[in-house]
Amino acid sequence: MDALSGIIASNLRKIRRDKKLSLDNVADMTGVSKSMLGQIERGESSPTVATLSKIASGLHTSLTGLLEDDERPMKIINKEDLSPLFSNHGHFRLYPFFPYDDNKRFEIFVVELDTGSLSESLPREDGVETYMMVFSGSIQLKIMDKKFLLQEGCAMRFDANQPHMYKNIGEGTAKICQLMYYKK
Repeated sequence: MDALSGIIASNLRKIRRDKKLSLDNVADMTGVSKSMLGQIERGESSPTVATLSKIASGLHTSLTGLLEDDERPMKIINKEDLSPLFSNHGHFRLYPFFPYDDNKRFEIFVVELDTGSLSESLPREDGVETYMMVFSGSIQLKIMDKKFLLQEGCAMRFDANQPHMYKNIGEGTAKICQLMYYKK
């Protein structure tokens, strides 16, 4: 079991027990099978970003709430020390720099998309806002039927309670920083 799988396993088990839920309850709430949830809790499976998003949404928690490790008062975080989450056959990488904290109600991560790659995000709960800044590349953001072009140096805020998709429409790897703010 790698370090990230162990953290996810521990956090999922803790969240489930704190909410007094069985694996069957969590499966019903998230749409993720009981057997997959069991494998994740035992650290036998490394879930995809999409699976973790389903679990977080169904349990009404943040994505990084499943990824966070013990907090320390001060901490330098190097990208090389993080275990990224992969999607789109490795062409989408999410680096969880600052996991969710109930006292602060936000999480920050860096996303990298290779040329032509995309990521579809499920709607989050009402009250969740996304703040994103493009550091390099050109991103097409599609929210429902509206398309937005975000290039290097652009930023955007939107409500995350609707389906949205990111696509790298430029040459080379696009890099964005994303902050998810949870009002409730």
